[in-house]
Amino acid sequence: MTKLAWLFLGLAAVAAVSDWVGVGERWKSLEYLAKPLAMVALVGVALSLHAEVPGRRPWIVAALLLSLVGDVFLMLPRDAFVPGLASFLLAHVAYIVAFRIDGGSVVALAVSAVVVAVVAVAAGRKVIAGVRASDPAVTVPVVVYIAVIAAMVACALATGNVLFGVGAVLFMTSDSLIAWNRFVRSLSWAPLAIIVTYHLAQAFLVTGMST
Repeated sequence: MTKLAWLFLGLAAVAAVSDWVGVGERWKSLEYLAKPLAMVALVGVALSLHAEVPGRRPWIVAALLLSLVGDVFLMLPRDAFVPGLASFLLAHVAYIVAFRIDGGSVVALAVSAVVVAVVAVAAGRKVIAGVRASDPAVTVPVVVYIAVIAAMVACALATGNVLFGVGAVLFMTSDSLIAWNRFVRSLSWAPLAIIVTYHLAQAFLVTGMST
């Protein structure tokens, strides 16, 4: 990575840890500042590091910007779950496009898709049941979202890039915790676990461009 990319990555790390503190201590003013700053810094990383497959950079930048929009929606005082969901769905689509650029063989993609689909169905059944029970109006958007993020993870794994694979799995873990905490059972430790896995996911996905 370039020196500028390291600088932005350091800024992203400071902002992310600050956000973790804000979430853990329920310090909203810190969260409102640090959460967007972490994503802006990761955009800086994406724009300044050396990309092994240059065609991926615009799509990863787009995914980060859409994630930033989703972050803002989800941290607002009012419930903006659906706009946030839509923003992250589009972010995952952008990641899918990025990973399919020189993204591994069809066989690798098929194997990855089968493995991820089994996990997604097993993990998603209770979530979908919870959605139907508590907020049936968003059942279809949630099902579509699960399918899209599963496709994103499969595409990331198919590249054979370890950082992409780890980042995608962490992203799915973070989103699964959001869904479980919202629709199945509230977990006191979930908000902090969600934000930590989310920031680590985005950092792995960005830095994976350089490997």
